[in-house]
Amino acid sequence: MYDFLLTQEEQELKQEVREFAREEVTSDFLRKMDKDEIVYPREFIEKLAAKNLRGIRFPKKYGGREMSWVAEIAAFEEIGCLGIALGCAFAMPSIVGEALNVFGTEEQKEKYLKPYIEGKLVAAEALTEPRGGSDFFGAMTKAKLHDDHFVLNGMKRFVVGAEGSDFFLVYCRTNFDESAHKYNRLSLLIVDKGPGVETEYMYGLMGCRGGGTGRLVFRDVKVPKENLVGELHGGALCFHQMMIPERLTSAAGCLGAWGALDLAVRYSNRRRAFGKEIRKYQAVSFKVADSITQLDAARGLTYMAAKAVDNNYANVRRLVSEAKRFATEAAWDVVNNSMQIMGGIGYTDVYPIERALRDQRLAMIWTGTTEIMNLMIQHEYYNQILDPSYDRRIMEDDAGNPDITERCFSDEDMMDVFEGKIQNP
Repeated sequence: MYDFLLTQEEQELKQEVREFAREEVTSDFLRKMDKDEIVYPREFIEKLAAKNLRGIRFPKKYGGREMSWVAEIAAFEEIGCLGIALGCAFAMPSIVGEALNVFGTEEQKEKYLKPYIEGKLVAAEALTEPRGGSDFFGAMTKAKLHDDHFVLNGMKRFVVGAEGSDFFLVYCRTNFDESAHKYNRLSLLIVDKGPGVETEYMYGLMGCRGGGTGRLVFRDVKVPKENLVGELHGGALCFHQMMIPERLTSAAGCLGAWGALDLAVRYSNRRRAFGKEIRKYQAVSFKVADSITQLDAARGLTYMAAKAVDNNYANVRRLVSEAKRFATEAAWDVVNNSMQIMGGIGYTDVYPIERALRDQRLAMIWTGTTEIMNLMIQHEYYNQILDPSYDRRIMEDDAGNPDITERCFSDEDMMDVFEGKIQNP
């Protein structure tokens, strides 16, 4: 992000994280993650904690910095060049921490949030189930309440940090009334890793390797009643709140596509063909122009969404969805363009462009697919425009011939016009 849009404190954080990404994470570490030689990047988390770079937005009493969403996006833009897996490890305190900070009890914050931010504990979020990804509220994992505890049974998959985490935030069905509204079926539980909690296998992933992604199986797991986050059957409220950090961090991480573009630009400045550097050919230089323009547009939208959240803006769900959709797709285009600029060598593992491409493909799927983002965006926009309190100028009133009746009228109005009952509804 451009410094003139950041406060002095936000600029200092951004520079701090830039130095961290440059100096604390070795290329060898990234290569080992991509080869699955590192199952989960605990060392990375411990280094972040040592620099107080976890829980940027959360209260200082729990180890955070009490900074803004804009600050977190600025930090994330620097981390994003390290890849999706480390980006997710950086983001998870923001996601899991959101639920604990907003809905958790003081006891839960002291027991889980504080040591989590301090790097003493690692956590993951368990949402997706085998029967459906986007059909979140159709979850089949069940937790039945028995006096002072729940008994949890079910399965979650695509859990980043399934291997490596000390506790999980698990969405499960607790209301078994068949007539219950879908928003009143689920609850959110803190589930400690222990008896009955199993990581059955690790996925062979195209990208995002080394993040401990796997499937969790819960078999008669006893979960203390005090581990309920928020209200009983109130998981929908937690989910909708957590989708803000889920999607904003996805968008912010994709701003790290600057790393791939920087690499391609440097390469194009020294690679020669037909007697001159390839950057001097419009076929190459225009790809650079397209890429940086898309990346800047993604930055603008993502930071605007972050500012909207900081200011409790009414249409924040739409803006966050727009940022997630646009930034993930823009980053995919940027990395593809970068590979095209580099040609055949970009398709090999000589350079990390191919790793970035494999990583980037996931961003358009997780935390809500592009299609789900479109669903959210159009829904929120229709609600805004069709609200009776909408007070902007309505261009329909500026029609060239106001007596023409083929405008946005209902079928009933059109029939009345046809029959001459009304002249200009």
